[in-house]
Parts: sequence; structure tokens; C-alpha cells
Amino acid sequence: MANACCQNRFAINAQFRGNSRLVTSASEYSRCTFPSNVEFGRLNLHPTLASASTSKPDHVGSILCSSNVEGYMNEKAPTPMLDMVKNPMHLKNLTSKELRQLADDIRSELLFTMSETQKSYKPSLSVVELTVAIHHVFHSPLDKILWDVEEQTYPHKLLTGRRPHFHKARKPEDLSNYSCRSEFDPFAAGHGCSSISSGLGMAVARDIKRKRERIVAVISNETIMAGQVYEAMNNAGYIDSNMVVILNDSQQSLHPHPMHEQFPKASINVVSSYLSKLQSSKFFRKLRELAKALTKKIGSGMYEWAAKIDEYARGMLGPPGSTLFEELGLYYIGPVDGHNIEDLACVLREVASLNSMGPVLIHVITKDGYGIENNQMSIIKDEEPEGSSGTEPSPSNPRPQTYSDLLVESLVAESKRDEDIVVVHAGMGMEPSFGLLKDKLKDRFFPVGMAEQHAVTFSAGLSCGGLKPFCIIPSAFLQRAYDQVVHDVDRQKIPVRFAITSAGLAGSAGATHSGPFDITYMSCLPNMIVMAPSDETELARMVATAVHINDRPVCFRYPRGATVMLSLKAYVADPKPIEVGQGKLLVEGQDIALLGYGSMVQNCLRAHSLLSKLGIDITVADARFCKPLDIKLVRILCKNHKYLITVEEGSIGGFGAHVAQFISLDGLLDAGIKWRPITLPENYIEGALPQDQLAFAGLTRNHIAATALNLLGRKRDALLLMH
Repeated sequence: MANACCQNRFAINAQFRGNSRLVTSASEYSRCTFPSNVEFGRLNLHPTLASASTSKPDHVGSILCSSNVEGYMNEKAPTPMLDMVKNPMHLKNLTSKELRQLADDIRSELLFTMSETQKSYKPSLSVVELTVAIHHVFHSPLDKILWDVEEQTYPHKLLTGRRPHFHKARKPEDLSNYSCRSEFDPFAAGHGCSSISSGLGMAVARDIKRKRERIVAVISNETIMAGQVYEAMNNAGYIDSNMVVILNDSQQSLHPHPMHEQFPKASINVVSSYLSKLQSSKFFRKLRELAKALTKKIGSGMYEWAAKIDEYARGMLGPPGSTLFEELGLYYIGPVDGHNIEDLACVLREVASLNSMGPVLIHVITKDGYGIENNQMSIIKDEEPEGSSGTEPSPSNPRPQTYSDLLVESLVAESKRDEDIVVVHAGMGMEPSFGLLKDKLKDRFFPVGMAEQHAVTFSAGLSCGGLKPFCIIPSAFLQRAYDQVVHDVDRQKIPVRFAITSAGLAGSAGATHSGPFDITYMSCLPNMIVMAPSDETELARMVATAVHINDRPVCFRYPRGATVMLSLKAYVADPKPIEVGQGKLLVEGQDIALLGYGSMVQNCLRAHSLLSKLGIDITVADARFCKPLDIKLVRILCKNHKYLITVEEGSIGGFGAHVAQFISLDGLLDAGIKWRPITLPENYIEGALPQDQLAFAGLTRNHIAATALNLLGRKRDALLLMH
């Protein structure tokens, strides 16, 4: 059979796959374009009158339409129910059948958007029915709905009037004006762990102001690993304010191990569904409260005895671990099928109807990729966590090599030479390359998930035990463990090696996952060595350098996305350590000196190429180290040039601040050197293409070159360069 695939949104192009019984590879075929209002599911080929006499009958076949992105149609599927929903009020009178259709429409919309934008919505696909049920029962924005992680909020955004933003290109001026809070989002969803704490605060404020709105916090089994969740639940149980906590359990284990098969996961069946409805019913809750009151009046330990019986019975009927929430003071209901809208709506309706219930936890079981065909899973099977390039792999467009790939190769090579090397990984999700590292190192690789504080102190303990730990944490997640970095590592001068991933801007992942602050908050620590590679070669050498540092902590950062060059196997195989605090000159000139740090060295080199065409001779240097600073290199640059420009993909107070501190104390500013820093602006830059983010931040080669031209008094050339 000859298959037809869409070359663009409304085009059909015949292609031959393998040997066709009906159409030979030598047959002629054509490409045709259809207008947007034409609908078709099957096209039949028939011989024309001119060729009927010469064409063979067995050459007549059919062309089927398939997508240019495997598993997805570029044609947008109709979404009639979703088209009718402009805000959550439109869900109130929908029947169960219409709610299921709405869930299908939302899933179809997310998949189409994913195929268009190459952005992964995998976490959101598992909470579609749950989101529909929540908005069907509760009254947002009067009732406060809080989400723990931003990646699960897209169905919620579709139902709250923000559907047009999914397909609207974000303008550069929108990158910093975007508000993460809105009428339907009383508290922004970030990395996780915050929804119960913020929700409890809102519940207490509601009680003090004598209001009646309901508070709903949705958490996931990924964020429930973090300590703040348990701190919040413990406090919620003590305060006993009314609020609903929904645990979205996709049953994904961070530590797959044969031993774990012995412990059954929570399962959904007729009995569990009935028990969940019974637990949430008014009759059962009132009966339970009556029994509590009676046993308290009887006294003589009867209340404690009855409470133990209740806990034992509920522990026997509930899934493993359910009594933990009861011990923390939350009333446990579950497990509930997270893809059965009728069951979800029934349980949520019963819980919402009780005015005095205290904190309740509803355990919802979901499945990643629910409702997606196997051939469609290929595009979402690898969610893009921290550090991924944002480019979807395919046979014709393989996944580009990332800095994380090079880090893995370097660590594998170093671990073969030094058996004391171990790796601790923390943060949300895990890049595919780190999965390979886990397979290579086996029991010397420790993934701890969103337990960054534990990861840092655990690494310190490994170091005290004589090992050489590399603690891999995305920049945005390392912020959550800063106290441990200060007191458990730096203050004690324990040699922990921090590999800070996704440093700087994070492309489509936006401000939630960007890492602009790590240069500043790591370089202010007294004992920390802070460095950043400008390319893969430097990354391999910095890994080797970190291995040989055994008297203090060290960190190095690298950006999200693809590397500068294709492959550097030789450098990975036997990299040479860098002398601590030593930068290097890349290009020598005389007019202006560009001192780049980390990934911005490449843009400095691009600016050099641009300025050289204008007859301007500039110097480019790679600082390598923010701390200790290469003061010898800085002195040479200041003495041989009139102007010095420092460039970094970091916030104010980072590398440029250290350079300014030195040249002012060393008297170089008094000698006449003019210094200009280029840093990230004081804005949270939202998700966009990397080149658009850099342009907004003023970190492109043109911006660097324009800064140099302004210093030289060539303002007209600078303006022309920017336009």
C-alpha cells in the first residue's frame, strides 16, 4: 500500500514504504494541496481515461492519510464540548456522558498542541478526568484550587478561559509581564510541595474572616517525597481547618527494584470504589463523629481504644501506607479511580457537602498516558525534564547531544579510573542521559527525587565516609537546599562536587525551571570553588578537576540544551584537570576586552566575528572561574585595554560583581579602565524559544557587539546593529 503523509497542514504527499503489492516504486505519483475546509478520511486512486488502456488494474490502490509527526494528525480534531466551555461554570449542568466527552476533547487538544509546539504535556494527560471532576463539583474561583506542579495545570488552564494562549505566539515584551497568579490561580504552581502549605494558610485566613469557600490542593506522588508536604500535613492535622488534599498517584516508582514487587500497589476494583464512596458519605462521617463523641463521654480509655480499632480497620481495608495520613491528622479516602469521572464526582461531591470535616486526603490512582494509543506514546514517552534540549527526536532529526550527555560520559570515564566516585541525583524527573548513568554505576547512583535538602546532606555524609560524591541538581532546585549547602557542606569544607544543570535560561520550561541565581548564591560562600565550562571540552576538564579537589566543595554549572560541537570523545577519555583559578585568552586584540563566563563565551566569540567585520579589534577571554577569580588575567585585560565588558547568563551580583570588587580594590578602576557588565535583567523571563529569551535578556552577539560600539562612541552603528 502507498501511504500519504501531510507535508504541511493541508497537503498530501504520496510516499512508498517498503514493497507495495499494488503500486511499484517506479510508478508516478503527485502531490496535491487541499483548502482548509475540505474533510477527507480516504482517497481512492483510479486510472484516468488517458491511461486506462495502458495502466494495469493491479496498480490501482488507495492512499491513506497519516501524519508527518508519528502518531499525530497535523489536522486538529474537532472538540465540540471544549469549544462550548469558556469558564468552569459551564461544567455545572453537564451530564456524565458530556463530561467524558469533554475529557476526551481536552486530551485531544493537549496532544495537538504537543505536536505543534513540541512541548511535553505528559503530566497533564494523567489528570484530565480529575480536573474535569474538580471543576464540575467545586466553584472556582470562589473555591480555591491549588496545584503542586505547573506541568499538571494545563487541563485546568483550558477550562478557565486560557485556551487561546496555548496557540498564541508569545511576544518578547510578554516574557517578563506574564503573571503566574490569576483569578483562577490564587497561588502559583511552581516546583511542588507548596499547595498544602499555601492552602492551609488560605483555610486559616478563611476561618478567621468567617468565610465559606472551599480549599482544594492537588499534589502528586513525585512531590510527596519532599519534606515540606509532610510538615504541611502535620500542621493541617493539628489546626484541623477544613480543606481537601487530592493525591494524584500515577504509581511511578523512583527506585524500581525486585524487592519492591513484594509490596502491592494500591489497586482499583469494585470493592475499593464502594469503600471510597462509603468513606466519603455523609452517613458514614456522621456515624464516625457520633462514635467519637460517645467514647469520649464514656471515658476510661474508651476513646483511645476505639481510635485504635478504627485505625486498624481502616488500615486493613485501605492500601499500604494509608494509615500514615491518618497519623498526620488527615481523614483518608481512597483509592479512587482517577479516570472514572462518575466515581471522582461522587466522592468530591460528598466531601464538598460537609461543612465541618477537617482536612481530608483523597487518594486518586491515575495512569500516565491514559487514553493514548500505543503509536501515539512515542512522542510523549520521554518527558523532557530539567536540562533537555527541547527538540523532539526522530529518525530524521535525532536528539542533539546535550551537556548532560557529555557529563554522563565524563563521569562514567572517571568512575572507571576512580572507584570512589558516586553520584546523587535530585530534582523533578530525570533526563534520559542520567538513566544511562544509573545503569552504568548501578549501586553507586542514588536518585532521591524532589528531596534536594536530603541530597545535599547525604552527599556530605558520603564524602565524610571517604567517597567522592557528585551531586547533580538543576539550578532551580538547588535553591531549595541552600541552607544545607551553607551549613552541611561549605561551612565544614566538605568536598562535595555540585553539577548544576539547567543553569541560566530554560527555554520553553520558563521561569519555573530557569536557573539565573546560582552564580550569585554559590560564589558568595567562603569555601566554595565556582566554575563554568564554555563548551564540552571545558566540561570534561572541569569534571576531572572536581575529582581531584579533596579539601573543599566545588560546583560547576552548564546550560540546558544542545552542546556547541558534535563529539569530543578524546577529551572525555583522558581530560586534563584545570589549575584552579586559571582562565584563558581565546583571541587577542587591542580595542575592547570581552571577558565571558560559561556559555556566554560562545556569544562573545560570535560578537568578535561581527565586530571584526566592522574593523574593530577586540580581545575575548574565558574566565572559567568565578571564584577564585583569575586576577592575573583580569589585570592583563585591564592594563592592555581601555574597556572591559563582562558577560554572564546569570543575575546581578554574580560573576560581574566579583570582577568589579577586584578591579576596584586593586585600583584598576582608578587607572582609567571603563567596565560594563552584561547580566540577566531583573525580571523572571517566561517560557519561549531560547533565542527569543536571550534577545529579551540582551545576551545575544548583537547586544554584546552593540555594547562595545557604544563604548567606542559609534552609537549609530550600534543602533543599526540592533535593528
